[in-house]
Amino acid sequence: MKPISLTKVRRCCVVFLVGWLALAGPGATSAQDPAKSPETPQAGKNFIQIKVYTQEEDQKVLDLFAGLRVSDVVDGMDPAGLRNVGTMSPDIRPVWKDTQHFTHRFIGIAVTARYVPTNRPLPGPMEPKDFDRWSGQWYGKLSPEPFVPLIRKGSALVIEDSEAADVGTIGSNNIMGWKAKGCVGVVTSAGARDTDEVAIERVPLYFKAPARGIRPGRNEIESINRPVVVGGVLVMPGDVIVADGDGVVVVPRAQAEEVARYARTILDGDKAGRRKLYEKLGLPPDESVR
Repeated sequence: MKPISLTKVRRCCVVFLVGWLALAGPGATSAQDPAKSPETPQAGKNFIQIKVYTQEEDQKVLDLFAGLRVSDVVDGMDPAGLRNVGTMSPDIRPVWKDTQHFTHRFIGIAVTARYVPTNRPLPGPMEPKDFDRWSGQWYGKLSPEPFVPLIRKGSALVIEDSEAADVGTIGSNNIMGWKAKGCVGVVTSAGARDTDEVAIERVPLYFKAPARGIRPGRNEIESINRPVVVGGVLVMPGDVIVADGDGVVVVPRAQAEEVARYARTILDGDKAGRRKLYEKLGLPPDESVR
């Protein structure tokens, strides 16, 4: 038997290596980390696409919904094929009501945020200065408010939060800061603190129940301007949020104009009918019939 030459051995190795690389795909190496590859499921992936709208586009939609009530909009959802879609659970209710001028009502364009309960080990008792340093770091790194730059005139902030953590992500201070940026109202699946002050400040807030604790040690920010679920309803960034004493309804942006047109006919007809009844009963006109 003739001995195999070293040249042939090298040639066979090269052929094998080229074939292996072709099967493994581009960029394959023996030490590749799947978690770092953008094409692998381990890295995570968002499947629902988000559409970005200009402020001018938002304002056109808001003009269509001006003055509409939740009941009008729910009626407008029916002919659009959205029956029983978008209506949040009655558990989500206003913190305060203004029965004279209805300033608790709002209509806005959704900016979303999602907080999740933390599972991090927490420190034991600390000196006040150490606690302040620790909580400040938590606010800054784990549970900040990265959605604030997204708030603009006409925004409605919708927050999915940890319902079991008794965490008041929303309070009397930060809600005023959001209002100063243009936020017309806030809706959350969980709670808020400082509710007496929020009522005095007259910032529309719809929530599930009062919550007392601060964010550090209780929740973490998970995402902003991604789909969230509040009151059993999917809320997408850019959706129309309508809130009043009847609760909250979410109108998918794609059907917003169609819903608003029909809802307007419902409101106009209702006002006309009630004005006649006001006259018959001798009631002075109020804002609900003007």
